[in-house]
Amino acid sequence: MPERAIFEFLDLAGIFVFAISGAAAARQRDLDLFGIVALAFVTACGGGIVRDLCLGALPPVGLADWRYLALAILGALATIGAYGWVRRLRYPVLLFDALGMAMFAVAGTQKALGMGRNAETAILLGMFTAVGGGIIRDMLLGRVAVVLEREIYASAALLGALLVVLAQHFHWGAAWATWPGLLACFGLRYLSLRYGWNMPRFGRREAGSGG
Repeated sequence: MPERAIFEFLDLAGIFVFAISGAAAARQRDLDLFGIVALAFVTACGGGIVRDLCLGALPPVGLADWRYLALAILGALATIGAYGWVRRLRYPVLLFDALGMAMFAVAGTQKALGMGRNAETAILLGMFTAVGGGIIRDMLLGRVAVVLEREIYASAALLGALLVVLAQHFHWGAAWATWPGLLACFGLRYLSLRYGWNMPRFGRREAGSGG
């Protein structure tokens, strides 16, 4: 599969699974049809839109390409229609969030590299592509963004983006530049959920304690 086709597949697949993540979160809050579709779209496309603005790729592909809106709506409708199945998963939102995050971390990094940006910029924009939609979703739902809590989230996206940059630096083929970062990002996020791995967290001081 040509490198461009791999990038487009990851980007569109990420849109669909992130839309499921946003729609499931909206459904849990009992939002109406418009609210579910809107949250699915901003979750799926928000990070990519900010990435494209930072890269100067205007208009952002999330707004210019009809497939992004169509896949976001499809993901929302699929979640509504199969919500009973989605709800039975132990981590319905987080599982699809992990899948979308891994795909977006790789696709976002590849896009930045393809536009000639340096390694540092590509890694940061790849990470934000992965976590930006989730941040917007959580803000709209009025809850603390997952990326700011102790769960391993942004660090998993950072690992995936880093592996993509390393693969290009060592001139690996298109497949080898894609799958290690994708699997590492998803694997770290999934294992952290399954086994309760967390980033260090510093507890509050007791009220009235001195110093």
